[in-house]
Amino acid sequence: MTLEVEVTTRNMELTDRIHDYVVKKVSKLDRYLNGIEEVRVDLAHAKSARSAADRQVAQITVRGKGFILRAEERSDNIYAAIDTALDKIQRRIYRYKGKRYRGRYEVPEYEEMEPVAEIVEEEEPVTPTIARRKRFNLIPMDEMEAIEQMALLGHESFFVFFNANTNAINVLYRRRDGTYGLIEPAVA
Repeated sequence: MTLEVEVTTRNMELTDRIHDYVVKKVSKLDRYLNGIEEVRVDLAHAKSARSAADRQVAQITVRGKGFILRAEERSDNIYAAIDTALDKIQRRIYRYKGKRYRGRYEVPEYEEMEPVAEIVEEEEPVTPTIARRKRFNLIPMDEMEAIEQMALLGHESFFVFFNANTNAINVLYRRRDGTYGLIEPAVA
């Protein structure tokens, strides 16, 4: 099975050499994890980075049935950023597989739910105060799965999810002492 790899760039030119390098490296990910449906690689040159060593950005997003894994790395060389991001995504795959196959948590089957949709980003803000908008479908999960998904996506501060136990949208956040908090909004 060939892996679908989508390569996009921002503020830089995508040469054939870079494209072939990314496809060659990223297409090996399906050896580590079955069920990968799509891999998206976003490459960018951040002109406004404080340090010259952080100007080349590589972000890899791996999507499959019931999981999304993401890694982002910065470097002064685009090839080094790609390699470091690949190492990070491989560690996240091992972590995901280890937790899943050791039985520490099970991924429930939700046949009636649609798969996670592509995140839509608008480049131009609608109003001066909103810099970016994201839309995505939520997959029902419990609190422990939300903590695991938060770690797999690399989100450090918060994670929005649909709580399967309460049938409500919740926000999971990491507290300063390393524990987690859960916000359960209610309409007044």
